Amino acid sequence: MNTRTTHLSADELAMRKAQLETRLNELQTRLHKIEDHLDDAPEKDWNEAAQAAENNEVLEGLGLAGQREIEAIHAALKRIEDGTYGICVRSGEIIAKERLDLIPWTPFCQAHAG
Repeated sequence: MNTRTTHLSADELAMRKAQLETRLNELQTRLHKIEDHLDDAPEKDWNEAAQAAENNEVLEGLGLAGQREIEAIHAALKRIEDGTYGICVRSGEIIAKERLDLIPWTPFCQAHAG
């Protein structure tokens, strides 16, 4: 079990939290737009229906990716609250600030990423 606490200052944590909350709001807005589009009226003819089905598959894929990112952001916000943000959940090692700059919701250091 990881007992290490964050290496980031209170100001850095506040900045990361604001960054994560902004991204969370963007994703939630995007998902609502996707849901609204998917709920729109059916197409008029077969060609339009086929094109709409293709578009809907793409939108559903984007929606699923957005949901996964939202889950990761919620987990990162919880780690900020717990004082473990910036610590790899697998190894307990520090996650480089440069990595957090690129993927602020990541729970893994470079060595344990994917």
